[in-house]
Amino acid sequence: MLAANFSSSWLAGFTVLASLIISIGAQNLYVLRQAVQGEHVRACVAWCVTSDVLLVVLGVAGMSQMLQSYPELSRYLTLGGAAFLLLYGLFALWRMYAAPDVNLQSPSGKAESRSLRNVLAVLVALTLLNPHVYLDTVLLAGSIGARQEGVDRWSYVLGAACASLSWFVLLAFAGRRMKHLFEHPRAWRIMDGVTALMMLSLAWWVAGSAMTMEV
Repeated sequence: MLAANFSSSWLAGFTVLASLIISIGAQNLYVLRQAVQGEHVRACVAWCVTSDVLLVVLGVAGMSQMLQSYPELSRYLTLGGAAFLLLYGLFALWRMYAAPDVNLQSPSGKAESRSLRNVLAVLVALTLLNPHVYLDTVLLAGSIGARQEGVDRWSYVLGAACASLSWFVLLAFAGRRMKHLFEHPRAWRIMDGVTALMMLSLAWWVAGSAMTMEV
């Protein structure tokens, strides 16, 4: 019976988080871009998995109840996320139209290298300033995990961790396989255009949802 409960809780955690993170979002696009460039990919995957697990644990531990109790805090987080998505989308739009090709691809054929600190700084911001992280990972996944009993809660968290690890490893692998498609600057411009469209659309949607929040 104990093993059955552990398995069902693990499967619940895996299924819930997988359904939430497998989408074309800001974080996933950024990780895919880094994987295509072959730049600090392991660190990006490590951060994404670690942040997912920590946020689920926070939700299970009670942060989901706190955000539900203080809707004004949720509204501020949402507005901050919308502002960041807007700025990132405008920057991607600038890269697509105005950035010289030398900034996208060096004469040696390799993408220009950035420091690990800079890469992770952007990824951390994309993760923690995205209101969907708190609405989905903390509120939804966390509240479901909080209903588990005893050791089953940790089984649920373990399942969520496995889902996150599986997805981001798969995303990194897919990015490396797509590297040959990005041998020319035009391909990077297309990716920047897709990124800009996604970020600006999300910013519009998120800002709209913040305006309709009851406080």
